[in-house]
Amino acid sequence: VQLQASGGGLVQAGGSLRPSCEVSERTFIKAFVLGWFRQAPGKEREFVAAINWYSGRTVDTDSVKGRFTISADNAKKTVSLQMNNLEPEDTAVYYCAADVRKYSERNYLPTYPSEYSYWGQGTQVTVSS
Repeated sequence: VQLQASGGGLVQAGGSLRPSCEVSERTFIKAFVLGWFRQAPGKEREFVAAINWYSGRTVDTDSVKGRFTISADNAKKTVSLQMNNLEPEDTAVYYCAADVRKYSERNYLPTYPSEYSYWGQGTQVTVSS
């Protein structure tokens, strides 16, 4: 499994970005749970949002509720993170992650980095004040 993230950049506070992550895998794509994490300089990697491809269920962390939305496109094998009303505190390297799950885990939404087996290379998001 390979993950390729793109779509980061530099934006002013209040602006929007939409990083995406392409999943390269020949197996049935709906077997995945996809997540976004971020890591700011000097800080630990933290959970942002996740989506379970089987069920479409999503979860996000409190600091981004109402501003960020995670979505998946099965046909394009991509997961995106629509980020609106960005704040300087959102500045970080954003990583997409994936893990293969069974249909019985269709409601499972992991939020810890250790629960994901595959990681993309990260994309920088910088929000200026």
